[in-house]
Amino acid sequence: MTNKELFEKVNKLLNDNMEKGGGKNKPFFHFTRPSPGTYPYNFFWDTCFHVFIFCSLGEDEMAKKHIRSLFALQNKDEFVGHMIYWNRLKPGRWTDIFQSLPRLRNLFRSHTSAIIQPPLVAQAVERIYESSGDKKFLKEMLPKLKKYYSWLAGNRDFQNDKLLTIISSFESGMDWKPTFDVPAGFKPGRANWQLFLRLTGIDFRNYINNYNYKRIYKKGYFLVKDVAFNTIYAQNLRAMSRLCQIMNDPDAKAYAELSNKVVDSIMELMYNKEDDAFYDCYGKDNEQIKILTPTIFYPVILDGISEEVRKAVTKRHFFNNKEFQMPYPLPSLAKKEAAFNPNQSIYIWRGPTWIVHNWFLHKFIMIRGYGDESKKLVESIKN
Repeated sequence: MTNKELFEKVNKLLNDNMEKGGGKNKPFFHFTRPSPGTYPYNFFWDTCFHVFIFCSLGEDEMAKKHIRSLFALQNKDEFVGHMIYWNRLKPGRWTDIFQSLPRLRNLFRSHTSAIIQPPLVAQAVERIYESSGDKKFLKEMLPKLKKYYSWLAGNRDFQNDKLLTIISSFESGMDWKPTFDVPAGFKPGRANWQLFLRLTGIDFRNYINNYNYKRIYKKGYFLVKDVAFNTIYAQNLRAMSRLCQIMNDPDAKAYAELSNKVVDSIMELMYNKEDDAFYDCYGKDNEQIKILTPTIFYPVILDGISEEVRKAVTKRHFFNNKEFQMPYPLPSLAKKEAAFNPNQSIYIWRGPTWIVHNWFLHKFIMIRGYGDESKKLVESIKN
Protein backbone atom coordinates (compact mmCIF):
# COMPACT_ATOMS: atom_id res chain seq x y z
CA MET A 1 0.00 0.00 0.00
CA THR A 2 1.41 3.39 -0.97
CA ASN A 3 1.41 6.31 1.45
CA LYS A 4 -1.20 8.03 -0.73
CA GLU A 5 -3.51 5.01 -0.51
CA LEU A 6 -2.94 4.80 3.24
CA PHE A 7 -3.78 8.47 3.74
CA GLU A 8 -6.95 8.11 1.69
CA LYS A 9 -8.10 5.11 3.71
CA VAL A 10 -7.35 6.82 7.01
CA ASN A 11 -9.17 9.97 5.91
CA LYS A 12 -12.25 7.97 4.89
CA LEU A 13 -12.24 6.00 8.14
CA LEU A 14 -12.07 9.15 10.26
CA ASN A 15 -14.87 10.83 8.32
CA ASP A 16 -17.07 7.74 8.50
CA ASN A 17 -16.66 7.72 12.29
CA MET A 18 -17.35 11.41 12.91
CA GLU A 19 -20.20 12.70 15.00
CA LYS A 20 -21.33 16.29 15.48
CA GLY A 21 -24.20 18.16 17.06
CA GLY A 22 -25.18 20.78 19.60
CA GLY A 23 -26.76 24.19 19.19
CA LYS A 24 -30.00 25.62 20.63
CA ASN A 25 -28.33 26.62 23.90
CA LYS A 26 -26.26 23.43 23.94
CA PRO A 27 -22.49 23.24 23.34
CA PHE A 28 -21.43 22.35 19.82
CA PHE A 29 -19.41 19.17 19.48
CA HIS A 30 -17.52 17.50 16.66
CA PHE A 31 -15.44 14.40 17.36
CA THR A 32 -14.36 11.08 15.92
CA ARG A 33 -15.54 7.88 17.55
CA PRO A 34 -12.59 5.55 18.27
CA SER A 35 -14.89 2.62 17.42
CA PRO A 36 -18.56 3.13 16.47
CA GLY A 37 -19.76 0.00 18.25
CA THR A 38 -17.39 -0.46 21.17
CA TYR A 39 -16.16 3.09 21.88
CA PRO A 40 -18.65 5.59 20.39
CA TYR A 41 -17.81 8.40 22.83
CA ASN A 42 -15.61 11.49 22.81
CA PHE A 43 -12.46 10.09 24.44
CA PHE A 44 -9.74 12.42 25.69
CA TRP A 45 -6.47 11.06 24.43
CA ASP A 46 -8.01 9.35 21.41
CA THR A 47 -9.06 12.85 20.33
CA CYS A 48 -5.47 14.03 20.77
CA PHE A 49 -4.25 11.24 18.51
CA HIS A 50 -6.92 12.14 15.97
CA VAL A 51 -5.61 15.72 16.00
CA PHE A 52 -2.12 14.52 15.08
CA ILE A 53 -3.60 12.53 12.20
CA PHE A 54 -5.79 15.39 10.94
CA CYS A 55 -2.81 17.73 10.88
CA SER A 56 -0.80 15.16 8.90
CA LEU A 57 -3.69 15.00 6.44
CA GLY A 58 -3.78 18.80 6.11
CA GLU A 59 -7.12 19.00 7.94
CA ASP A 60 -6.18 21.74 10.43
CA GLU A 61 -9.69 23.15 10.79
CA MET A 62 -11.08 19.71 11.61
CA ALA A 63 -8.34 19.27 14.22
CA LYS A 64 -9.39 22.57 15.83
CA LYS A 65 -13.03 21.45 15.98
CA HIS A 66 -11.97 18.30 17.81
CA ILE A 67 -9.99 20.22 20.44
CA ARG A 68 -12.84 22.67 20.98
CA SER A 69 -15.21 19.74 21.45
CA LEU A 70 -12.88 18.19 24.02
CA PHE A 71 -12.98 21.35 26.15
CA ALA A 72 -16.65 22.22 25.55
CA LEU A 73 -17.69 20.81 28.94
CA GLN A 74 -14.63 21.84 30.92
CA ASN A 75 -15.90 22.24 34.46
CA LYS A 76 -15.69 25.46 36.46
CA ASP A 77 -13.15 23.66 38.63
CA GLU A 78 -10.96 23.28 35.48
CA PHE A 79 -11.45 19.48 35.19
CA VAL A 80 -11.69 17.71 31.82
CA GLY A 81 -12.85 14.09 31.92
CA HIS A 82 -11.52 11.14 29.96
CA MET A 83 -14.84 10.67 28.17
CA ILE A 84 -17.70 12.93 27.12
CA TYR A 85 -21.17 11.47 26.76
CA TRP A 86 -22.84 13.78 24.27
CA ASN A 87 -26.12 12.46 22.89
CA ARG A 88 -25.21 8.91 23.86
CA LEU A 89 -26.00 9.00 27.56
CA LYS A 90 -26.00 5.24 28.05
CA PRO A 91 -22.51 3.86 28.83
CA GLY A 92 -20.99 1.25 26.57
CA ARG A 93 -20.95 -1.23 29.44
CA TRP A 94 -22.78 -1.01 32.73
CA THR A 95 -19.58 -0.78 34.78
CA ASP A 96 -18.74 2.53 33.05
CA ILE A 97 -21.47 4.13 35.15
CA PHE A 98 -18.97 4.00 38.01
CA GLN A 99 -16.54 6.20 36.09
CA SER A 100 -18.87 9.20 36.43
CA LEU A 101 -20.03 11.13 39.46
CA PRO A 102 -23.13 9.65 41.15
CA ARG A 103 -25.58 12.21 39.77
CA LEU A 104 -29.12 11.53 38.52
CA ARG A 105 -28.83 14.37 36.02
CA ASN A 106 -26.20 12.35 34.15
CA LEU A 107 -29.03 10.13 32.93
CA PHE A 108 -30.63 13.05 31.11
CA ARG A 109 -27.95 15.37 29.76
CA SER A 110 -24.49 15.40 28.22
CA HIS A 111 -21.74 15.05 30.80
CA THR A 112 -18.15 13.94 31.30
CA SER A 113 -16.69 11.03 33.19
CA ALA A 114 -15.00 11.67 36.54
CA ILE A 115 -11.65 10.14 35.62
CA ILE A 116 -8.76 11.36 33.47
CA GLN A 117 -6.47 10.08 30.71
CA PRO A 118 -2.82 10.80 29.79
CA PRO A 119 -2.49 14.59 29.39
CA LEU A 120 -1.41 14.67 25.74
CA VAL A 121 -3.47 17.72 24.80
CA ALA A 122 -0.77 20.42 24.99
CA GLN A 123 1.22 18.58 22.33
CA ALA A 124 -1.96 18.20 20.27
CA VAL A 125 -2.57 21.95 20.36
CA GLU A 126 1.10 22.56 19.61
CA ARG A 127 0.80 20.26 16.58
CA ILE A 128 -2.13 22.34 15.31
CA TYR A 129 -0.12 25.53 15.72
CA GLU A 130 2.89 24.00 13.93
CA SER A 131 0.64 23.00 11.05
CA SER A 132 -1.56 26.12 10.83
CA GLY A 133 0.40 28.94 12.46
CA ASP A 134 -2.93 30.08 13.92
CA LYS A 135 -2.16 32.32 16.89
CA LYS A 136 -5.82 33.22 17.30
CA PHE A 137 -6.64 29.57 18.00
CA LEU A 138 -3.69 29.33 20.37
CA LYS A 139 -4.89 32.44 22.22
CA GLU A 140 -8.34 30.83 22.53
CA MET A 141 -7.04 27.52 23.88
CA LEU A 142 -4.11 28.51 26.11
CA PRO A 143 -6.24 29.69 29.08
CA LYS A 144 -8.21 26.42 28.95
CA LEU A 145 -5.01 24.39 28.83
CA LYS A 146 -3.54 26.31 31.77
CA LYS A 147 -6.63 25.59 33.86
CA TYR A 148 -6.51 21.90 32.93
CA TYR A 149 -2.84 21.42 33.86
CA SER A 150 -3.40 23.43 37.03
CA TRP A 151 -6.18 20.99 37.98
CA LEU A 152 -3.88 18.00 37.43
CA ALA A 153 -1.11 19.42 39.61
CA GLY A 154 -3.54 20.51 42.30
CA ASN A 155 -5.57 17.31 42.52
CA ARG A 156 -3.35 14.38 41.59
CA ASP A 157 0.07 15.23 43.03
CA PHE A 158 -0.83 13.70 46.37
CA GLN A 159 2.72 13.55 47.78
CA ASN A 160 4.09 16.82 46.40
CA ASP A 161 6.76 14.96 44.43
CA LYS A 162 5.40 16.47 41.17
CA LEU A 163 4.32 13.05 39.86
CA LEU A 164 0.65 12.43 39.10
CA THR A 165 -1.20 9.48 40.61
CA ILE A 166 -3.94 7.57 38.82
CA ILE A 167 -6.79 6.13 40.90
CA SER A 168 -8.13 3.74 38.26
CA SER A 169 -6.40 1.55 35.69
CA PHE A 170 -8.73 3.11 33.11
CA GLU A 171 -7.01 6.47 33.60
CA SER A 172 -3.77 5.10 32.17
CA GLY A 173 -5.09 4.65 28.62
CA MET A 174 -3.77 1.07 28.93
CA ASP A 175 -6.63 -0.34 30.97
CA TRP A 176 -5.48 -3.95 31.43
CA LYS A 177 -1.72 -3.39 31.61
CA PRO A 178 -0.33 -6.19 33.81
CA THR A 179 1.38 -3.83 36.24
CA PHE A 180 -2.08 -2.98 37.56
CA ASP A 181 -2.60 -6.61 38.57
CA VAL A 182 -0.36 -6.01 41.58
CA PRO A 183 -2.21 -3.15 43.32
CA ALA A 184 -5.50 -4.81 42.32
CA GLY A 185 -4.46 -8.03 44.07
CA PHE A 186 -4.72 -10.21 40.95
CA LYS A 187 -2.46 -13.26 40.83
CA PRO A 188 0.19 -13.03 38.05
CA GLY A 189 -1.03 -14.75 34.91
CA ARG A 190 -3.39 -14.37 31.98
CA ALA A 191 -6.38 -12.10 32.37
CA ASN A 192 -9.85 -13.41 33.12
CA TRP A 193 -13.20 -12.32 34.55
CA GLN A 194 -11.68 -11.99 38.02
CA LEU A 195 -9.33 -9.27 36.78
CA PHE A 196 -12.29 -7.51 35.17
CA LEU A 197 -14.18 -7.52 38.47
CA ARG A 198 -11.16 -6.35 40.46
CA LEU A 199 -10.39 -3.36 38.23
CA THR A 200 -14.00 -2.30 37.68
CA GLY A 201 -14.51 -2.81 41.41
CA ILE A 202 -11.92 -0.09 42.01
CA ASP A 203 -14.06 2.27 39.94
CA PHE A 204 -17.07 1.29 42.04
CA ARG A 205 -15.22 2.20 45.23
CA ASN A 206 -14.25 5.56 43.74
CA TYR A 207 -17.89 6.04 42.76
CA ILE A 208 -19.29 5.39 46.25
CA ASN A 209 -16.63 7.76 47.59
CA ASN A 210 -18.04 10.43 45.26
CA TYR A 211 -14.61 10.78 43.62
CA ASN A 212 -13.41 12.65 46.69
CA TYR A 213 -9.67 12.54 46.05
CA LYS A 214 -8.56 13.19 49.62
CA ARG A 215 -10.75 10.33 50.82
CA ILE A 216 -9.58 8.03 48.02
CA TYR A 217 -5.93 8.79 48.78
CA LYS A 218 -6.46 8.18 52.49
CA LYS A 219 -8.03 4.77 51.82
CA GLY A 220 -5.23 3.95 49.36
CA TYR A 221 -6.80 0.97 47.59
CA PHE A 222 -5.43 1.92 44.14
CA LEU A 223 -2.72 4.58 43.92
CA VAL A 224 -0.38 4.20 40.95
CA LYS A 225 2.28 6.48 39.55
CA ASP A 226 2.33 5.28 35.97
CA VAL A 227 5.55 5.72 33.99
CA ALA A 228 3.86 6.46 30.67
CA PHE A 229 1.33 8.85 32.20
CA ASN A 230 4.05 10.88 33.92
CA THR A 231 6.38 10.81 30.92
CA ILE A 232 3.58 12.29 28.83
CA TYR A 233 2.90 14.79 31.61
CA ALA A 234 6.54 15.94 31.57
CA GLN A 235 6.48 16.21 27.78
CA ASN A 236 3.32 18.28 27.79
CA LEU A 237 4.50 20.62 30.51
CA ARG A 238 7.44 21.33 28.23
CA ALA A 239 4.97 21.87 25.36
CA MET A 240 3.03 24.28 27.58
CA SER A 241 6.25 26.20 28.12
CA ARG A 242 6.76 26.52 24.37
CA LEU A 243 3.15 27.59 23.79
CA CYS A 244 3.48 30.23 26.49
CA GLN A 245 6.67 31.51 24.89
CA ILE A 246 4.89 31.90 21.55
CA MET A 247 2.19 33.98 23.27
CA ASN A 248 4.68 35.92 25.45
CA ASP A 249 3.04 34.41 28.51
CA PRO A 250 5.20 34.79 31.66
CA ASP A 251 4.29 31.26 32.85
CA ALA A 252 6.62 29.70 30.27
CA LYS A 253 9.46 29.43 32.79
CA ALA A 254 7.25 27.86 35.48
CA TYR A 255 6.06 25.10 33.12
CA ALA A 256 9.64 24.31 32.08
CA GLU A 257 10.75 24.15 35.71
CA LEU A 258 7.85 21.89 36.66
CA SER A 259 8.67 19.59 33.74
CA ASN A 260 12.26 19.33 35.01
CA LYS A 261 11.03 18.44 38.50
CA VAL A 262 8.77 15.72 37.09
CA VAL A 263 11.75 14.23 35.22
CA ASP A 264 13.85 14.34 38.39
CA SER A 265 11.16 12.44 40.29
CA ILE A 266 10.82 9.88 37.50
CA MET A 267 14.53 9.19 37.87
CA GLU A 268 14.39 9.10 41.65
CA LEU A 269 11.29 6.96 42.17
CA MET A 270 10.79 4.97 38.98
CA TYR A 271 14.26 4.14 37.68
CA ASN A 272 15.76 0.85 38.84
CA LYS A 273 19.49 0.88 38.18
CA GLU A 274 19.90 -2.82 38.88
CA ASP A 275 17.27 -3.75 36.27
CA ASP A 276 17.93 -0.85 33.87
CA ALA A 277 14.20 -0.15 33.69
CA PHE A 278 11.61 2.48 34.60
CA TYR A 279 8.84 0.88 36.67
CA ASP A 280 5.37 2.00 37.69
CA CYS A 281 5.07 2.65 41.43
CA TYR A 282 2.10 1.97 43.69
CA GLY A 283 0.89 2.77 47.18
CA LYS A 284 1.95 5.51 49.53
CA ASP A 285 5.44 3.98 49.77
CA ASN A 286 5.97 4.11 46.00
CA GLU A 287 6.84 0.44 45.65
CA GLN A 288 8.11 -0.41 42.19
CA ILE A 289 6.09 -2.92 40.12
CA LYS A 290 8.74 -4.99 38.39
CA ILE A 291 6.85 -6.11 35.30
CA LEU A 292 8.28 -5.42 31.87
CA THR A 293 5.99 -3.54 29.50
CA PRO A 294 7.11 -1.08 26.78
CA THR A 295 6.51 1.79 29.19
CA ILE A 296 9.87 0.90 30.81
CA PHE A 297 11.34 2.71 27.76
CA TYR A 298 9.15 5.82 27.74
CA PRO A 299 11.30 8.19 29.85
CA VAL A 300 14.37 7.69 27.63
CA ILE A 301 12.91 10.28 25.24
CA LEU A 302 12.87 12.99 27.92
CA ASP A 303 15.37 15.81 28.24
CA GLY A 304 17.10 15.35 31.57
CA ILE A 305 17.56 11.59 31.30
CA SER A 306 21.27 10.86 30.96
CA GLU A 307 22.74 9.21 27.89
CA GLU A 308 24.10 6.47 30.14
CA VAL A 309 20.62 5.55 31.35
CA ARG A 310 19.15 5.75 27.84
CA LYS A 311 21.73 3.34 26.48
CA ALA A 312 21.42 0.94 29.40
CA VAL A 313 17.64 0.63 29.15
CA THR A 314 17.59 0.33 25.37
CA LYS A 315 20.47 -2.13 25.07
CA ARG A 316 19.31 -4.43 27.85
CA HIS A 317 15.62 -4.69 26.96
CA PHE A 318 14.72 -3.42 23.51
CA PHE A 319 16.94 -5.91 21.66
CA ASN A 320 16.38 -8.77 24.09
CA ASN A 321 15.04 -11.88 22.31
CA LYS A 322 13.39 -13.09 25.52
CA GLU A 323 11.52 -9.82 26.01
CA PHE A 324 10.58 -7.43 23.19
CA GLN A 325 12.08 -8.83 19.99
CA MET A 326 9.11 -10.31 18.11
CA PRO A 327 8.15 -10.66 14.41
CA TYR A 328 5.79 -7.67 14.82
CA PRO A 329 7.30 -5.43 17.53
CA LEU A 330 6.65 -4.06 20.03
CA PRO A 331 4.66 -6.57 22.04
CA SER A 332 2.67 -4.78 24.74
CA LEU A 333 4.26 -7.06 27.34
CA ALA A 334 7.62 -8.83 27.47
CA LYS A 335 7.09 -12.39 26.29
CA LYS A 336 8.79 -13.85 29.35
CA GLU A 337 6.14 -12.38 31.70
CA ALA A 338 3.48 -14.69 33.18
CA ALA A 339 0.61 -12.58 31.85
CA PHE A 340 1.86 -12.62 28.23
CA ASN A 341 -0.85 -13.55 25.73
CA PRO A 342 -0.23 -12.64 22.06
CA ASN A 343 -3.67 -13.78 20.95
CA GLN A 344 -6.80 -11.73 20.37
CA SER A 345 -8.54 -10.85 23.63
CA ILE A 346 -10.65 -8.13 25.19
CA TYR A 347 -7.74 -7.71 27.61
CA ILE A 348 -5.34 -5.92 25.29
CA TRP A 349 -2.01 -4.44 26.46
CA ARG A 350 -1.02 -7.94 27.63
CA GLY A 351 0.87 -9.17 24.55
CA PRO A 352 -0.39 -7.93 21.14
CA THR A 353 1.36 -5.07 19.37
CA TRP A 354 -0.18 -1.68 20.16
CA ILE A 355 0.33 1.25 17.80
CA VAL A 356 0.89 3.88 20.50
CA HIS A 357 4.04 2.22 21.84
CA ASN A 358 5.50 2.13 18.33
CA TRP A 359 4.46 5.71 17.58
CA PHE A 360 5.91 6.93 20.86
CA LEU A 361 9.31 5.25 20.50
CA HIS A 362 10.13 4.92 16.80
CA LYS A 363 11.69 8.38 16.39
CA PHE A 364 13.90 7.89 19.45
CA ILE A 365 15.09 4.53 18.14
CA MET A 366 15.83 6.08 14.73
CA ILE A 367 17.73 9.02 16.21
CA ARG A 368 19.85 6.62 18.26
CA GLY A 369 21.08 5.05 15.02
CA TYR A 370 18.79 2.03 14.83
CA GLY A 371 17.19 2.83 11.49
CA ASP A 372 16.21 -0.74 10.67
CA GLU A 373 14.56 -1.27 14.05
CA SER A 374 12.69 2.03 13.76
CA LYS A 375 11.44 1.05 10.30
CA LYS A 376 10.31 -2.31 11.69
CA LEU A 377 8.19 -0.53 14.32
CA VAL A 378 6.43 1.40 11.56
CA GLU A 379 6.05 -1.54 9.19
CA SER A 380 4.63 -3.83 11.89
CA ILE A 381 1.69 -1.43 12.17
CA LYS A 382 1.25 -0.80 8.43
CA ASN A 383 1.25 -4.53 7.73
